[in-house]
Amino acid sequence: MVDLYYIEDDPGVAWIVKEYLEQKNFKVTVCETLAQAGQALKEHVPTLVLLDWNMPDGHGDSLCRWIRRNWKELPIIFLTVRGDCADIVSGFGYGADDYIVKPFELEVLYSRILALLRRTGNVAEQYLSCDRIRMDLNRHTVSCDLEEIPLSEAEYQLLLCLMQNKGKTVTRERILEQVWDANGNYVNNNTLTVTMKRLRDRLHQPECLKTVRSVGYRMEDTL
Repeated sequence: MVDLYYIEDDPGVAWIVKEYLEQKNFKVTVCETLAQAGQALKEHVPTLVLLDWNMPDGHGDSLCRWIRRNWKELPIIFLTVRGDCADIVSGFGYGADDYIVKPFELEVLYSRILALLRRTGNVAEQYLSCDRIRMDLNRHTVSCDLEEIPLSEAEYQLLLCLMQNKGKTVTRERILEQVWDANGNYVNNNTLTVTMKRLRDRLHQPECLKTVRSVGYRMEDTL
């Protein structure tokens, strides 16, 4: 299922597009302001963003630039009235991958979305997130509230193990096997405990990282 954010302040247009795309097996989240969209992106990275140019709290180019700084490859399509086209077409300086002029046919929008996804693939798969913590698997980076956090390789692999199993309790034994034993570094339980403490400190003691007493650990969204 394609997870799509649609930033649109006209509820009538938003409802029509949302209903149509959901019939095509899309999951559509509508954001009525740029601020709402920014908050949603901090919590979860979708497969694609449909971004209206004129919004009540600004123009879409500001959000587009912000997205490009934080999620460089995330596909973005601008939706715009004809009078705004000159700004958008001129070199795509705002970072969008495509644009569609309003009013548009739903079938045209759908075909352009599919064409863009064929070119880019599901970029969202490179990002893992839980609350304010985000991992970029391609860049091998971790951020908290969009601030990059330096981690050791053991800390990164520990977080990755938990993120890949978000919502599930991962036993200490499994973590030791996956993070250390699989790489030929056989360590004891104390090493895991110390590494977990350092990881929590670096991530500012996140509530989403839970200890399951006498069993292991679990990542789960709390926001």
